[in-house]
Amino acid sequence: MNLKNSHQTTTLERHTKNKTLILGASTKPARYSNIAAHRLLEAGEDIVLVAKREGTVAGYVINATPVMSEEIDTVTMYLNPEHQKEYYDYIISLKPRRVIFNPGAENEDFYTVLEKNHIQPIEACTLVMLSIGQY
Repeated sequence: MNLKNSHQTTTLERHTKNKTLILGASTKPARYSNIAAHRLLEAGEDIVLVAKREGTVAGYVINATPVMSEEIDTVTMYLNPEHQKEYYDYIISLKPRRVIFNPGAENEDFYTVLEKNHIQPIEACTLVMLSIGQY
Protein backbone atom coordinates (compact mmCIF):
# COMPACT_ATOMS: atom_id res chain seq x y z
CA MET A 1 0.00 0.00 0.00
CA ASN A 2 1.24 3.48 -0.88
CA LEU A 3 1.41 5.47 2.36
CA LYS A 4 1.08 8.79 0.54
CA ASN A 5 -2.24 7.76 -1.05
CA SER A 6 -3.44 6.41 2.27
CA HIS A 7 -2.74 9.78 3.91
CA GLN A 8 -4.56 11.66 1.14
CA THR A 9 -7.65 9.49 1.56
CA THR A 10 -7.62 10.02 5.31
CA THR A 11 -7.30 13.78 4.83
CA LEU A 12 -10.22 13.83 2.39
CA GLU A 13 -12.39 11.76 4.71
CA ARG A 14 -11.58 14.06 7.59
CA HIS A 15 -12.61 17.13 5.60
CA THR A 16 -15.91 15.71 4.38
CA LYS A 17 -18.53 18.13 5.59
CA ASN A 18 -22.10 16.97 5.76
CA LYS A 19 -23.99 18.87 8.46
CA THR A 20 -26.24 21.91 8.39
CA LEU A 21 -26.06 24.40 11.23
CA ILE A 22 -29.38 26.10 11.87
CA LEU A 23 -28.55 29.45 13.48
CA GLY A 24 -31.61 30.87 15.21
CA ALA A 25 -33.28 27.50 15.86
CA SER A 26 -36.59 27.56 17.71
CA THR A 27 -38.65 25.09 19.70
CA LYS A 28 -41.83 26.77 18.42
CA PRO A 29 -43.40 24.55 15.73
CA ALA A 30 -44.72 27.50 13.69
CA ARG A 31 -41.24 29.06 13.27
CA TYR A 32 -39.55 28.51 9.92
CA SER A 33 -36.32 27.42 11.61
CA ASN A 34 -38.22 24.64 13.36
CA ILE A 35 -39.95 23.58 10.15
CA ALA A 36 -36.58 23.64 8.36
CA ALA A 37 -35.04 21.38 11.02
CA HIS A 38 -37.76 18.78 10.45
CA ARG A 39 -37.59 19.04 6.64
CA LEU A 40 -33.79 18.80 6.62
CA LEU A 41 -33.98 15.63 8.71
CA GLU A 42 -36.70 14.23 6.41
CA ALA A 43 -34.33 14.91 3.48
CA GLY A 44 -31.59 12.91 5.19
CA GLU A 45 -29.50 15.89 6.29
CA ASP A 46 -27.77 15.93 9.68
CA ILE A 47 -28.31 19.10 11.71
CA VAL A 48 -26.72 21.14 14.48
CA LEU A 49 -28.88 23.71 16.27
CA VAL A 50 -27.73 26.98 17.86
CA ALA A 51 -29.88 29.75 19.36
CA LYS A 52 -30.10 32.02 22.39
CA ARG A 53 -32.53 29.67 24.13
CA GLU A 54 -31.86 26.01 24.79
CA GLY A 55 -34.42 23.36 24.02
CA THR A 56 -34.95 20.45 21.66
CA VAL A 57 -36.27 20.04 18.15
CA ALA A 58 -36.95 16.56 16.75
CA GLY A 59 -34.75 15.08 19.46
CA TYR A 60 -31.82 17.41 18.71
CA VAL A 61 -30.55 19.78 21.39
CA ILE A 62 -30.60 23.51 20.68
CA ASN A 63 -27.26 24.76 21.98
CA ALA A 64 -27.16 28.19 23.63
CA THR A 65 -23.44 28.42 22.97
CA PRO A 66 -21.76 27.95 19.59
CA VAL A 67 -20.82 24.38 18.73
CA MET A 68 -17.47 23.86 17.03
CA SER A 69 -17.50 21.24 14.31
CA GLU A 70 -15.39 20.57 11.24
CA GLU A 71 -18.39 18.87 9.64
CA ILE A 72 -20.52 21.97 8.95
CA ASP A 73 -21.13 22.28 5.21
CA THR A 74 -23.99 24.78 5.35
CA VAL A 75 -25.16 27.42 7.78
CA THR A 76 -28.82 28.34 7.35
CA MET A 77 -29.48 31.71 8.94
CA TYR A 78 -32.70 32.61 10.76
CA LEU A 79 -31.39 35.67 12.63
CA ASN A 80 -31.90 39.26 11.60
CA PRO A 81 -28.71 41.14 10.64
CA GLU A 82 -28.39 42.88 14.01
CA HIS A 83 -28.33 39.55 15.87
CA GLN A 84 -25.93 37.97 13.37
CA LYS A 85 -22.98 40.21 14.28
CA GLU A 86 -22.00 38.27 17.38
CA TYR A 87 -21.74 35.10 15.27
CA TYR A 88 -19.55 36.42 12.43
CA ASP A 89 -16.26 35.03 13.78
CA TYR A 90 -17.93 31.79 14.79
CA ILE A 91 -19.38 31.17 11.33
CA ILE A 92 -16.11 31.99 9.61
CA SER A 93 -14.23 29.65 11.97
CA LEU A 94 -16.48 26.76 10.88
CA LYS A 95 -15.35 27.22 7.28
CA PRO A 96 -18.68 26.19 5.78
CA ARG A 97 -19.09 25.95 2.03
CA ARG A 98 -22.09 28.30 2.11
CA VAL A 99 -24.38 30.39 4.29
CA ILE A 100 -28.06 30.53 3.33
CA PHE A 101 -29.73 33.80 4.30
CA ASN A 102 -33.43 33.04 4.66
CA PRO A 103 -36.01 35.82 4.16
CA GLY A 104 -35.51 38.48 6.84
CA ALA A 105 -31.89 37.47 7.42
CA GLU A 106 -30.38 39.17 4.35
CA ASN A 107 -27.15 40.98 5.24
CA GLU A 108 -25.07 42.65 2.50
CA ASP A 109 -22.28 43.61 4.93
CA PHE A 110 -21.78 40.01 6.02
CA TYR A 111 -21.85 38.74 2.39
CA THR A 112 -18.65 40.67 1.72
CA VAL A 113 -16.93 39.21 4.80
CA LEU A 114 -17.98 35.69 3.82
CA GLU A 115 -16.78 36.07 0.24
CA LYS A 116 -13.38 37.30 1.46
CA ASN A 117 -13.20 34.05 3.44
CA HIS A 118 -14.19 31.91 0.42
CA ILE A 119 -17.67 31.16 1.81
CA GLN A 120 -20.62 31.47 -0.55
CA PRO A 121 -23.51 33.66 0.70
CA ILE A 122 -26.87 32.65 -0.75
CA GLU A 123 -30.10 34.64 -0.47
CA ALA A 124 -32.72 31.91 -0.52
CA CYS A 125 -35.26 30.04 1.53
CA THR A 126 -34.06 26.70 2.86
CA LEU A 127 -37.61 25.33 2.71
CA VAL A 128 -38.00 26.27 -0.95
CA MET A 129 -34.57 24.88 -1.81
CA LEU A 130 -35.54 21.57 -0.21
CA SER A 131 -38.96 21.48 -1.90
CA ILE A 132 -37.49 21.91 -5.39
CA GLY A 133 -34.55 19.59 -4.87
CA GLN A 134 -31.92 22.37 -4.96
CA TYR A 135 -30.57 22.03 -1.43
